[in-house]
Amino acid sequence: MILGRNSLCWCGSGLKYKNCHEAFDDRIAEFKRKGYKVPGHDLIKTPEQIEGTKKSAVINMACLDYVGEHIRAGISTQEIDNWVSKITKDMGGIPATLGYEGFPKSVCTSINSQVCHGIPSEEDILEDGDIINVDCTTILNGYYADSSRMFMIGDVAPDAKKLVEDVHEAVRVGLDAIKPWRTLGDMGSAVNEFCKSKGYSVVREIGGHGVGLDFHEEPWVSYVSEPGTEMLMVPGLMFTVEPMVNMGGPDIFIDADNDWTVYTDDDSLSAQWEVQIVVTEDGYEAISW
Repeated sequence: MILGRNSLCWCGSGLKYKNCHEAFDDRIAEFKRKGYKVPGHDLIKTPEQIEGTKKSAVINMACLDYVGEHIRAGISTQEIDNWVSKITKDMGGIPATLGYEGFPKSVCTSINSQVCHGIPSEEDILEDGDIINVDCTTILNGYYADSSRMFMIGDVAPDAKKLVEDVHEAVRVGLDAIKPWRTLGDMGSAVNEFCKSKGYSVVREIGGHGVGLDFHEEPWVSYVSEPGTEMLMVPGLMFTVEPMVNMGGPDIFIDADNDWTVYTDDDSLSAQWEVQIVVTEDGYEAISW
């Protein structure tokens, strides 16, 4: 639909298009003419949508805070799932992973060589020295918040501890590279170069994603991309920064029994932190972490 300059803006602000997003759209159109991949209006979050997502994020982060305060050796990953399920429901939310494409639990718990999508179980007991990623996604009033954190159990080996800390720093490097009117490839390349400098490899097949109005939206976010490639980052674009980083090689495989859990092919350790952000006029705003 082509808007007249005096029509109400597509963003729902109530302002005339010429006084709101006309110049913004003209700038995007210029990048598109130059060959850049640009987001449509459906991917640009309005202030109302951003605020709704932030409310969902309050629940998401409360779950991860609780996990951080109570996780320890001797508990099962099913106990983590129970915590997340109860907190989410008590706060009025819905665990987004539960039933998503058949996923059977309310959170993902990925231990050691599990890259992502680990399924909580009574049989998986955390042991001293383990590292674990807990990945939580919450729906509140139709808005999705998504973030994950790494936890170190007891006395963790120095190289495992360094991996966890370095991957946390890799996310910060990615966040620092988020600037409006630059590309996702600029950010992904910065992450990849940092991880390679530490001797790690970044998983190629799985990356970040748009999120907010749905669990997984466009764009898909690679962390092995090249500068100047991938989608243009513009104010209002919301996505996750979540590189999955292996101590060994980048190759992975999916558990043939459950068709969900992803492992490193060489059994090396893997770590991931996930932050959900929205691009702003001068950088980004963290939504869930």
